[in-house]
Amino acid sequence: MLEIIYQDEYLVAVNKPSGWLVHRSWLDRHEKVVVMQTVRDQIGQHVFTVHRLDRPTSGVLLMGLSSEVGHLLAQQFEQHQMQKTYHALVRGWLDGADRIDYPLAEERDKIADKFATGENVPKPAVTDYRSLAQAEMPFAIGRYDCAHYTLVELQPHTGRKHQLRRHLAHLRHPIIGDTKHGDLRQNRGAAQFAGCDRLMLHASSLALTHPVTGEPLVIRAGLDACWQQMMQQFGWQHCLPDVPRVEFIAAASQDSASI
Repeated sequence: MLEIIYQDEYLVAVNKPSGWLVHRSWLDRHEKVVVMQTVRDQIGQHVFTVHRLDRPTSGVLLMGLSSEVGHLLAQQFEQHQMQKTYHALVRGWLDGADRIDYPLAEERDKIADKFATGENVPKPAVTDYRSLAQAEMPFAIGRYDCAHYTLVELQPHTGRKHQLRRHLAHLRHPIIGDTKHGDLRQNRGAAQFAGCDRLMLHASSLALTHPVTGEPLVIRAGLDACWQQMMQQFGWQHCLPDVPRVEFIAAASQDSASI
């Protein structure tokens, strides 16, 4: 059972738990934990994909209830007419607010893109970030006696694969729990001492224009137990007043699918 955070006769949005695939692919054809099928069974009608979240990323996932509405929503994404806000826990102290304007080459998969040809030219990629809170924790990780963390708000203006994860790694402040672009030693330490055993990246809100009524719509997704524990341990309980809390009761057993 997934948490439905918005639904009307045209579209539905859920709070995707970390570790869930959005939909099946031939690379994961044996995977049983899939958002699209679960939502379809839960509401009793077909849903149409509009955008994706990486498997380990949690938060707002929007779907159309018809192919026509799905197409209209996808157009808003493609034309960058939606405002996406994420929150992340990163290594080190990242100060202030700024824009990351750092082109990214396509991140090709060894299997899916095995026969890809042509020059892999970097494409424009832009992300705004804002530091919200910092903490020094008494965790001895590697040669350091303590660990530094920053809570960051992120707004991507382009949609490159793993853009937020790659942009934060470019700043030398990788997202905690990022097994591909992050700091594995820091990941292990955060899991051991702070209970952060997943990618600490959450799609907190999505602001859009309703594709049928034309009205502005803001959809927010609450923080799961892992995020809540971290926020309390670091003393950041009041840093995200607009982001509610949520308990994934029935979905909790699916966490073993996380990578």
